[in-house]
Amino acid sequence: MVELDPIIVYKVPIGGTTFNITLALVIEWIVLVIIAAACIISTRNLKKIPDKKQTVLEAIYEFVNNTVVDNMGESFKSFVPYIGTIGVYLLFLNLIGLLGFKPPTMNINVVISFSLMTFLLVHGTAIKRVGFGHYLGGYAKPFWPMLPLNILERAILPVSLSLRLFGNILAGTVLVELIYYALHHISWFAQLGIPILFHGYFDIFDGLIQMVIFVMLTMINIKITVEH
Repeated sequence: MVELDPIIVYKVPIGGTTFNITLALVIEWIVLVIIAAACIISTRNLKKIPDKKQTVLEAIYEFVNNTVVDNMGESFKSFVPYIGTIGVYLLFLNLIGLLGFKPPTMNINVVISFSLMTFLLVHGTAIKRVGFGHYLGGYAKPFWPMLPLNILERAILPVSLSLRLFGNILAGTVLVELIYYALHHISWFAQLGIPILFHGYFDIFDGLIQMVIFVMLTMINIKITVEH
């Protein structure tokens, strides 16, 4: 069955505080290294006339670039690296369940870190683009009685992002575990083929959808906060 308590791999005592290195954190580091290495290797020796590998890379870049431009506008093209990186990173973390590990995104601490990055980016971008005074004035639009609701709406963003991603990945993982548990009581043979369909939905499809939702909400909130 699913264990909600994080698996502690190593404890690091610093002063009077002990920092726990969890399995989710280790998996994050490994995925990060693999993605970084793949990017470095695949972008070596780029040519003016692309080969098959370069054609695929350029198609991926164009897809991310067009997604950002279509949803945010030309003036936000500088966000292409961030949106592309967080999308690929989240997708790989969500798909870890296919390898028999618990997805790091079913850990609330992991998803909160992603949500806080987006929260800081949203408000930092708004302040940088429109100025601090105009940014504060946006809380009183369209009229000043909306101030409390606007503050609540913007402050709740990291909470809603975290709970949506965390809840869906956790629910999918729990359901797959329950399916294995039920099949175990029927026959060990039943566990070999039947779960493939459920992995396809809860790990691949749901993992992809949750990544898309997180990325889309990130882009939309950056654009809306700047404009208001």
